[in-house]
Amino acid sequence: MESTYDVELLTPEKTVLKAQIVSMIVPGTEGFLGVLANHAPLITGLVPGLLALTFPDGRKEEYCISGGFLEVSGNHAVVLADSVERPGEIDIERAENAKERARVQLKERKGELDVARAEAALKRAFARLRVGRRSVGV
Repeated sequence: MESTYDVELLTPEKTVLKAQIVSMIVPGTEGFLGVLANHAPLITGLVPGLLALTFPDGRKEEYCISGGFLEVSGNHAVVLADSVERPGEIDIERAENAKERARVQLKERKGELDVARAEAALKRAFARLRVGRRSVGV
């Protein structure tokens, strides 16, 4: 049997998941990062993207996170994210609209545009679309 560890997916509003898993893949600030049992202690930033979990029974679950932090210590991992969505919860049309709004803002750069905020909105929209489209096979 594969070694397992505890994981918690948290947002400021709720605990999304507490479970035992075999592995996790997260979108880190320096690229995707895999976490298995007995991983070295780690704290890292996360960017918008796909978080994938594998459970002891072989089942896999995917989530879209909007960024945040990962802490791994003593066979326990905590993902603290601004938001966590399952693929089926993502409104593709809303994500498309957010993507277009951010693109227009960045292209036109009117007034006192907060470029970092617009770029972050664009990255979140792209992540939501990538993950959401996986659930509908687009």
